[in-house]
Amino acid sequence: MDNALTVESVIPLILLLLQIPATAILLSRLLKGPGRLPPIQPQQPTPELFGNVSVVVPTLNEARRIAPLLSGLSQQSYEVREIIVVDSNSQDGTPDLVKAAQQKDPRFRVMTDDPLPTDWVGRPWALHNGFLYSAEESQWFLGMDADTQPHPGLVAGLVRTATAQGYDLVSLSPQFILQYPGECLLQPALLMTLLYRFDPAGIRTEQAERVMANGQCFLCRRAVLAAVGGYTSARSSFCDDVTLARYIAAQGYKVGFLDGAKVLKVRMYEGALETWKEWGRSLDLKDASTSGQIWGDLWLLSAVQGLPLVIILAYLIFLPTPFSLPLLLLLGLNGFLLLIRVGMLFAIAPSYDRKIAQGGWLFWLSPLADPIAVLRIFLSAFHTPREWRGRKYDM
Repeated sequence: MDNALTVESVIPLILLLLQIPATAILLSRLLKGPGRLPPIQPQQPTPELFGNVSVVVPTLNEARRIAPLLSGLSQQSYEVREIIVVDSNSQDGTPDLVKAAQQKDPRFRVMTDDPLPTDWVGRPWALHNGFLYSAEESQWFLGMDADTQPHPGLVAGLVRTATAQGYDLVSLSPQFILQYPGECLLQPALLMTLLYRFDPAGIRTEQAERVMANGQCFLCRRAVLAAVGGYTSARSSFCDDVTLARYIAAQGYKVGFLDGAKVLKVRMYEGALETWKEWGRSLDLKDASTSGQIWGDLWLLSAVQGLPLVIILAYLIFLPTPFSLPLLLLLGLNGFLLLIRVGMLFAIAPSYDRKIAQGGWLFWLSPLADPIAVLRIFLSAFHTPREWRGRKYDM
């Protein structure tokens, strides 16, 4: 009996030592939320913005989902000087769609970036080429992904906010469009792995190595991008947006990550399996992080997101007795972490468009997928991608 009591006390103590510091870090980040900048609003341009922005879009077989982007970019006003689509030898007619858009809007043009150098990943190579071919008269470079759906007034609102806040680089968190049941459950859990690891959108992060960015909508002063050699610092990164943003921040430039849910939507992946495979393997951000940061993030996610549900369910299933003080403290802490997680659901609800979702109610059950989401980050952290968007790599 004494040995059993000792074991029942030691295991909760070990878990408490693992979880309490991580909970403190999480709370320190979440408590910054009330001080964040408000979401970006769509705005109308004013004359000083005329021709200020060059938009660059990397594409590879995006015909089935690029139409909303082309339409949304056409609705941007005179602040957009040019829209350069850099295509990587698509075989599905993507360039033809861009050329059709060009007939209605001469700001569009399409170019190819082949061949791909051996030490580059396709996406940063395409963006780098687009930057090199963009007009030097533009003050801003805006990288956008083919799966984004910009609202009218996005670019003007983004540039005016960046100028007002003194940002040299700013990217946006979008509103995610959910459609199928599996992704309604899994995608919010995967997103939470980012929200737990980094400051909220709209908070200035002082440490360059903890800067967050999103390449789906990535605005940078052209002079700054030229000063750092375009995308060369991120050429071999599968999370080039974060890699480049952290490099630019380390050079002393001001980098921001803001809430763009009111000006930008994105339909990233079709279903849970594609979400697991494509998004899950880049969320670890290992190409932009040191090994110490990676292990620290894995510890944090395990402690505050992966374990709470497992611990509570284990207690309910096995009902250990008697109740030791460490066990009571452990249950209380994990109950508190689950309450935080539920609260975070309400906080991120505006970041999801569930109008067309089948089983959209599963969004509210996404905490059940937290252990799976954390497992995905672990799997990704120790695996280098060999294929991305149809391209194979040997790096």
